[in-house]
Amino acid sequence: MSDTVVATTEELDKYRRELTGYCYRMLGSSFEAEDAVQDTMVRAWKALDSFEGRSSLRSWLYRIATNVCLDALNAGNRRARPMDLTSPTPVAQAQLVKQPEITWLEPVPDGRVLPSVADPAEAAVSRETVRLAFVAALQHLPPKQRAVLILREVLAWRASEVAELLDTSVASVNSALQRARATLAEQAPAASDPADPLDEEQKALLERYVAAFEGYDMKALTALLHEDATMSMPPYDLWLRGHDDIVGWMLGVGEVCAGSKLVPTVANGSPAFAQYHPDPEGGFSPWALIVLELREGKVAGMDFFLDTERWFPLFDLPSRLEA
Repeated sequence: MSDTVVATTEELDKYRRELTGYCYRMLGSSFEAEDAVQDTMVRAWKALDSFEGRSSLRSWLYRIATNVCLDALNAGNRRARPMDLTSPTPVAQAQLVKQPEITWLEPVPDGRVLPSVADPAEAAVSRETVRLAFVAALQHLPPKQRAVLILREVLAWRASEVAELLDTSVASVNSALQRARATLAEQAPAASDPADPLDEEQKALLERYVAAFEGYDMKALTALLHEDATMSMPPYDLWLRGHDDIVGWMLGVGEVCAGSKLVPTVANGSPAFAQYHPDPEGGFSPWALIVLELREGKVAGMDFFLDTERWFPLFDLPSRLEA
């Protein structure tokens, strides 16, 4: 292989992280996003000799990635959170019903999708637009509207650039953006507190959360939760809202979580924890990846992702903790 092709292949890799962020917003799956980017890179590498440079290398890669994502979306179902599919369940009626893996919106490590940027405002937009609630709202958009909104509103592309990428007119792009905005306004997720970096109040909140959870102190925990806080547990479709139902669950079926240890991480631009459960054979084994939503100085949402065989390796988390 020539030095020119090697150099260009290295150039391709420079865009891997931002392309993964784009594909994740499009597909709602961390694993499908990785696959889409890999497919994009393979297609680009095979077509390097035919790349004529009429557009930038970045635009060319986004065109390929968009086509890969549109093909994937046309072949499958949109991903969702439990709260997108059912109403909250009173704890007295709660049942764990497992849904297929392809149903659920997936968490993603920040380091896989958030490029390093110097501009604090740009960094804030990047983090806000990988939040679980925001990506879930995107899934309500038809695929091409989704692409237009992400390219225009998140990545700040000009309408003419998006029109060229999608082989359409500027008027068509503007129309799609208008419709996408209207749909998104109906699905608008509640705002979350900025958490990059965590301020002292947020650090103290998370320290109290860890102490309350590890101590299984429900009075202390509910003091940290919004009155309308939510709790979900994919791959189960059950979700709960409010102090009484959350505590009722945690002191009932959820009492198996007593004695757990939490290890901090980050996911979807939000604070997160790896939860390790006491192992009868000693030490602690993986139980859940907990992604938190912070709002107005309290915890507004707790999403417990229970498929730890998938999530812990993705987040480079230990396979167990010793006692």
